[in-house]
Amino acid sequence: YAMIQFSKSDITGKEKSSKKFTYRGVDLEKLLKLNNEELRDLLPARARRKLKRGLHPKDVSLIKKLRKAKKKAAAGEKPETVRTHLRDMIVVPEMIGAVVGVYNGKAFTTVEIKGDMVGHYLGEFSITYRPVKHGRPGIGATHSSRFVPLK
Repeated sequence: YAMIQFSKSDITGKEKSSKKFTYRGVDLEKLLKLNNEELRDLLPARARRKLKRGLHPKDVSLIKKLRKAKKKAAAGEKPETVRTHLRDMIVVPEMIGAVVGVYNGKAFTTVEIKGDMVGHYLGEFSITYRPVKHGRPGIGATHSSRFVPLK
């Protein structure tokens, strides 16, 4: 008997293709070429308002440091981490590929900027609290836990 092998594309009828990154219908190459006004029009309302009012000098300084770190890095390698307290900085396309240490109030959380992060704030990727891990109920927690042996 002859054994016939099918690939997944033969069965599903779909060719496997890599998904190309787009932000609101604009691909990455065009996104990087946009000027500030054109980029601003693509962003959500809150980010649009912040950019319309102008970038703070600290924001501009961060972008310059990220540019410098990306330029200094060897091709194909991650750039050096740039540490910042600017949690309210909006991720712009120029920052894609950079590594940022975002301060969470105690330590710097390392964040690698990806295309999906465009339009979000840096602070969204550095959680400021430790999520609650619920243990046993204590005394007076609820009626069902009134009698908890003390030993």
